[in-house]
Amino acid sequence: MPVGASPRREREFKQLEKEFKQEGRYPGREEEVAARIVNKQRAQAGETRAAPERKKASSPASDAPASDLPIAGYQHLTVAQIRDRLGGLSDAQRQRLHAYEVAHKKRKGVLQALQA
Repeated sequence: MPVGASPRREREFKQLEKEFKQEGRYPGREEEVAARIVNKQRAQAGETRAAPERKKASSPASDAPASDLPIAGYQHLTVAQIRDRLGGLSDAQRQRLHAYEVAHKKRKGVLQALQA
């Protein structure tokens, strides 16, 4: 695990590595796969250092982590589930979701629903 990982992430890494060895999954690569999984979780939770700036400018709303979005669990919802939850959102919240969607998944159905 990289330096700076929390004790919780260290435990997750060790547990995954142990499970992979016991199950015989990823023979010889247990440590690598466990580290990749935990590092991906750390990145999604915003626990890693920010990547170097890209030349393309982005809006502040698109840089926001998914946990700051007005719909809980947004990144895991289907287009239909998102459409169902748009009713009570303000224009600012819709703009935030639109910027996030453009920066990440770019789903046509969601983008159309957010513009309506």
